[in-house]
Amino acid sequence: MIFKSKANKALDKMEDPRETLDYSYQRQLELLQKVRRGVADVATSRKRVELQINQLQQSSDKLEGQSRQALSAGREDLAREALTRRNGVQAQIADLRLQYNNLQAEEEKLTTASQRLQTKVDAFRTKKETLKATYTAAEAQTRINEAFSGISEEMGDVGLAIQRAEDKTAQMQARAGAIDELLASGALDDFTGQRDDIQSELDRMGGGQDIELELAKMKAELGQGPAPQPAIESQPGQAQPAQPTQQYRQPGEAQ
Repeated sequence: MIFKSKANKALDKMEDPRETLDYSYQRQLELLQKVRRGVADVATSRKRVELQINQLQQSSDKLEGQSRQALSAGREDLAREALTRRNGVQAQIADLRLQYNNLQAEEEKLTTASQRLQTKVDAFRTKKETLKATYTAAEAQTRINEAFSGISEEMGDVGLAIQRAEDKTAQMQARAGAIDELLASGALDDFTGQRDDIQSELDRMGGGQDIELELAKMKAELGQGPAPQPAIESQPGQAQPAQPTQQYRQPGEAQ
């Protein structure tokens, strides 16, 4: 039972309803062909019996004429023999007529069955094509929906590939950023240039002074401190020009 259930499940997974419908239609066509051959065989037998009846009828008519000739010639014995043979032929004709009627009835039955089967086959063909088209459309819609939702096997592989690419890209970006920071701090040597630790420290100090200068400018604009002095004026050993004093007032005070 377990083996049959698993085999049935595997077969159900492999089965294509369109192929099953085509196979069923082919089997019905074969059955219809057999019925038509049966009708043709019965019709052939009926025609053969009909020919035999005609031949025997001709023989019966000939014997009847011979019996009349013999009786006219005074040969009653020959006339009696001809009539005896004629009666035997008539018996055969009666049997053949019975067979002919049976074959004719059988032919009519098979012809009716063939017509009914032809009608069913035509209806099944129409239904088959409709079901195949519906199944194909449903299969295509299912694949489209699976592609949109990302649950299909193909789209799942694509999604995994994109995720791996994004992870590797983020990892490389993080690594590049870390290396830039280490190079800037002097923890790593830059083999592409002639920088040393002293130059790195001077660059770092210069970057800090730029930040302090920007911060002082922002405070001066907000009225929270004096305007910053340019770096060239603040260097030691140089006289600084006198700056007019400016008194900052709080917003809302009268000037």
